[in-house]
Amino acid sequence: MKFTRLEIPEVILCEPKVFSDNRGYFTEVFKKTDLEKFLNQKIDFCQHNESLSSYGVLRGLHYQLAPYAQTKLVRVTKGSITDFAVDIRKGSPTFGKYVSCELSFENKRQLLVPRGFAHGFLVTSSEAVISYKLDNYYHPELERGIAYNDPSIGIHWGEDESIFKLSKRDSDLPFLKDVECYDYSKNYYE
Repeated sequence: MKFTRLEIPEVILCEPKVFSDNRGYFTEVFKKTDLEKFLNQKIDFCQHNESLSSYGVLRGLHYQLAPYAQTKLVRVTKGSITDFAVDIRKGSPTFGKYVSCELSFENKRQLLVPRGFAHGFLVTSSEAVISYKLDNYYHPELERGIAYNDPSIGIHWGEDESIFKLSKRDSDLPFLKDVECYDYSKNYYE
């Protein structure tokens, strides 16, 4: 597995080695020891989620507050998405900035979105199956979100907004200035 730090270095692009021949392909999707060695910290995934979405579905920007903040390892098992991570750690030099990358069945890439980041994606294929590992359990009372069109973040989603399909909840999310965020000085992995 090749690990690459993106423009916000805490967000990691994970690219597996793919071995292909006339029968198909084989790849190691996840190897805990390799990721922990790269991160120089323990990571224990305890929940695995999957969603199916059609073209133009925009989900996010979601996060969960401490003590149940979550690291997500996101991959696509069918189709393609543009995936986004927004730094919401107050005091961080990259607070309010975002990174994005294409994840698809074809490129087999994964994105590690750490605690302290909001996450969202836009489906760019006719449909997509998104699968992600989480290192903390879901707690609906601590779930939060940020509006996809927050001008202070300025995400360029790569598609015309007229195609976006959002849930009622995601349509009504507040701007970053109005949400509870993380404190950059705290370690949310303790």
